[in-house]
Amino acid sequence: MLPASIQITGELLSAAEVQDICESLKEDSVRLLSVRGCQLSDRDFGRVCRSVAESHSLAQLNLNLGVVSSISRTRHLADALKTNRSLQTLFLHGSPLLDAGLVTLNSALSTHPALVSLDLGDCMLGDEALGLICGMLPPDGAKSGLRELTLSANPGISSKGWARLAIAVAHSSQLRVLNLDYNPLGDQIAGMLAVAVASSRTLEVLDLEGTGLTNQSAQVFLDMVENYPTSLRILVLAENDISPELQQQICDLLSEGEEDDDKEAPPLYPGHASSSALLPIRDKYQPIRDKYQPPTWLPHSNSGPQMVLLTSGLGESLLAETEM
Repeated sequence: MLPASIQITGELLSAAEVQDICESLKEDSVRLLSVRGCQLSDRDFGRVCRSVAESHSLAQLNLNLGVVSSISRTRHLADALKTNRSLQTLFLHGSPLLDAGLVTLNSALSTHPALVSLDLGDCMLGDEALGLICGMLPPDGAKSGLRELTLSANPGISSKGWARLAIAVAHSSQLRVLNLDYNPLGDQIAGMLAVAVASSRTLEVLDLEGTGLTNQSAQVFLDMVENYPTSLRILVLAENDISPELQQQICDLLSEGEEDDDKEAPPLYPGHASSSALLPIRDKYQPIRDKYQPPTWLPHSNSGPQMVLLTSGLGESLLAETEM
């Protein structure tokens, strides 16, 4: 029997349901496990983690929206990752990890033999955590590292931290997708990122939605794509103070040679190009203009042709279930 998926969102999980999940993991009958936004006891969370450790089939684990809610749960997850050898994608978006949580997870994440996609959006991270994350983007000639990294909505990271990330991205031999949306980057950091993109031979997707950019940043990116060879295929500049004309110019330049790039580019996840069910779909941060409403999340896919996304923000709150 082919491994299946278990997807549950926003429910209170009973001990019996947790038991079923654990048994399925131990039987290697689960390839995708998503319990995003679910509530379960610390004891049951520990049981799930121990089963994740034993699983040889699990490729994608979604613990988004506060499931990893304490340092003790972070330790359980770290222990599981140290033993597990199959996981390729880990979603922790919306977990209050703080820097201490990343310190706890760092060894397990950085030494995992299969992990290629990591979502740490809205995890209340700072510069210490970002320094550890940079270690997961090894330079050319070093060990393999992350191919997709999401750091959306982590406003505690300083300009110094982002500059360090830009250097790591410039020298990474693996990274192909970088999501930095809804961080207060500004034009100065965007300029550093443009240099990193120009230096990178692998980065194909850069999401800078809602990062406080102006036409100054757009002009830098325009000059980059117009005059220098780049692997970049998608640049997201929505929700910034950038003119539609500049965005369209960048879009047009990125679209040139699209067919050749598609023919030459290897699959993001080797060995799984035909399995659309396992392509990572992240919870995209969606700012809410009504201050009395909590933040909500939208599934977001980074697949598609070369383009600059010109979408506008949604005016209402919603929580959409991830479709795999």
